[in-house]
Amino acid sequence: MSAQDNDFFQQLLAAYHVEAAEHLQAMSDGLLQLEKCAEPSASQPILEGIFREIHSLKGASRAVNLTGVETLCQAIEDLFAAWKRQGRIPDVAEFDVAHRAVDAVGCLVVSDRPEAQENRQGQLDAILQQLGQLRRAEVAAEPKPPLEHNSPLPYTGEGQGVGEDATKSEGSFGKSSQPAPTAPSAKPFEEVAPAPVADRLSMPDTVRIATGKLETLLRQAEEMLALKLTGAQRLTELRQLQSILVQWEKEWRRNSPDLRSVAQKLERPASSSAARTTSGPASKVLEFLEGNQLAFRNATEHLGSLIRAAEHDGRTLGGMVDHLLADAKQLLMLPFSNLLAMFPKLVRDLCRDEGKQAELVMHGGEVEIDKRVLEELKDPLIHLVRNCIDHGLERPDVRTQQGKPAHGTLTAWISQVEGNKVEVLLRDDGQGIDPARVRAAAVAHGILSEAKSRQLSDGEAIALIFKSGFSTSPAITEISGRGLGMAIVREKVERLGGSVAVETHLGQGTAFRLLLPLTLATFRGIAIRACEQMFIIPTADVERVLRIPRAGVKAVENQDTIVVDGCAVALVRLDQLLELPPPSRAAAVEYLAVVVLGAKEQRIAFVVDEVLQEHEVLVKSLGRILARVRNVAGATVLGSGKPVVILNAADLLKSAAGGTGVAQPVAPAPLPATSAKQQSILVAEDSITARMLLKNILESAGFQVTTAVDGIDAWTALKSEPYDLVVSDIQMPRLNGFELTAKIRADKALAALPVILVTGLVSREDRERGIDVGANAYILKRDFDQSDLLEVIHRLI
Repeated sequence: MSAQDNDFFQQLLAAYHVEAAEHLQAMSDGLLQLEKCAEPSASQPILEGIFREIHSLKGASRAVNLTGVETLCQAIEDLFAAWKRQGRIPDVAEFDVAHRAVDAVGCLVVSDRPEAQENRQGQLDAILQQLGQLRRAEVAAEPKPPLEHNSPLPYTGEGQGVGEDATKSEGSFGKSSQPAPTAPSAKPFEEVAPAPVADRLSMPDTVRIATGKLETLLRQAEEMLALKLTGAQRLTELRQLQSILVQWEKEWRRNSPDLRSVAQKLERPASSSAARTTSGPASKVLEFLEGNQLAFRNATEHLGSLIRAAEHDGRTLGGMVDHLLADAKQLLMLPFSNLLAMFPKLVRDLCRDEGKQAELVMHGGEVEIDKRVLEELKDPLIHLVRNCIDHGLERPDVRTQQGKPAHGTLTAWISQVEGNKVEVLLRDDGQGIDPARVRAAAVAHGILSEAKSRQLSDGEAIALIFKSGFSTSPAITEISGRGLGMAIVREKVERLGGSVAVETHLGQGTAFRLLLPLTLATFRGIAIRACEQMFIIPTADVERVLRIPRAGVKAVENQDTIVVDGCAVALVRLDQLLELPPPSRAAAVEYLAVVVLGAKEQRIAFVVDEVLQEHEVLVKSLGRILARVRNVAGATVLGSGKPVVILNAADLLKSAAGGTGVAQPVAPAPLPATSAKQQSILVAEDSITARMLLKNILESAGFQVTTAVDGIDAWTALKSEPYDLVVSDIQMPRLNGFELTAKIRADKALAALPVILVTGLVSREDRERGIDVGANAYILKRDFDQSDLLEVIHRLI
């Protein structure tokens, strides 16, 4: 395979992964909705939607030669077709098999290399066997349906069972030596509203773009902030120069009379009483200085004009950079719903494993946050949900005895607070955290002595759950017991510049509160100086800045403290905490500069040499080797070009408190440019993967190609500009290929337009219907060969 062919296949595979993820999420959500249905009649639209997603994923998988995914999707289709015919809601065991099958599809999609799929063959065979058993049981329990010959079979899996040729299906491209058997069909599914994916793709103001490109754009926009800061620094330097010149001019005006008098005395001859007009060296120097005073004044005025122009340019550039950076950040701001979509399935699976019942209620999914924060937040939220279900929620019989509903409730609230922060509140209505049990577990794990544990307050005891290696679980299971989950939560949240807190009430439940920045990379920071070194502390972490008299420092239990809002707050020297070398000469000062970090009872005051000013800060990574340095969050470069370390407020508080706290498709050979003559072809295909493949084949052959995501989109395109030929799929939402062809033949202006139907429907009735509606050619995807398609096109146009 050539490099160009390989590049295209990688693009095709990337598009397939995006499409597959959307289909899988829709299938998982549909299954969860189906489980909640109480009436069989209400389940039919949900079954219809899930079936559409499975069918589309099956076709897209065949286009990239993922036969394992295609085979499994076909088996799932057959099972859902049986459920549809019986008109009933599956039981819990059947739902378990369906969920495992969808999970297996997801694993196969991720392992898109053929050798990786071979390694998962055992898992695939086991799932197929379970699906086959359910399918045979369903078929045995239902009467044989009558044959129907007058309607197409959209989304019924062409009647294939697990033991038949499951790889021959709608959306599939490939060669086959044997025709697919035509089996009795189920009643066709009714037309439903278009799938959300198709809706999104058909919007004219949206476009798919790799997030890597957006991240590159954001980084470039963030680097523009450095130019803004540098411009501000240069303006400051110009003002300093102007101040020096103005001061010099004032001194000259004040001293020039005296200089003139001295010059006259030096030039007056001692031997003559009459004044002489001849000037000596002193007078010439004085005249030179006075003569240049006008030029000096003009230079000062010109410098003032330059400063005013620089101020104007700075405001303009600053505004442009701010708007550009804000707009670039919006490109990577994603709603929390993107992350929360996976949790209903996670809660369902965990409850099934633990023999518990729970419902997840989510609020605030529309709140947007930086994509980078959202990605890092996935693991902490998974650990918290697992903790709530395993440690928090009781079993149904226990809850009933306590007067609670058998079903537990997990509530996730997301809200924006303080303008630039987001609060995530995860609450359960379980048994809560028992401080006495936590103390006992801490002693048992050797974290605390018995005497020390008794000295802890309830709040301090509960905070121990965030220590690595700590767990109250009596045994290690797949879900808990290793004492790592909560430590990971705190570490990842604090690495993002956030904080985590826990509130609990025995018998009522526990709430975890995560406070996170809306975005990474840029923030406001306060510059401070300690031991002649400059540091930046994020403004959001600073509770206040104080200037206190040295006499206001009091010792309490051998700890220096100051009084803030009537409460004693521990006082720590920042230079000693950071182990900085002491200055050569330390001047005695009467007042101390203090920065207070933390909130409420967790506040600690840090003595610094000087509080400078607030800066807009662009965070620079320290690289992998220095990715986790205690008390350090990163670095930045000031407008002056000086690098400055950014301190980690959470680490400072802990340190001060004593802790450290697949087969490759072959692209067609391009035909001579004169053979195609740039004729235009419209491709109508709802699968993005198949659409990309057809577009590449036709463009490589020299055609100009326009794509449409369904029949309505194609019809709109046909009415807006002329085309030489239409290549259309049949099974599409809103308007299928048969209906599109019929509309084309009924339109006087389009009646002669050639139409080729490329489909996976293999029955004789479907072929006859294609001919009846006026298609010029009917090509099966299972027998698809690009040379055949190009030959038909050249014959028609």
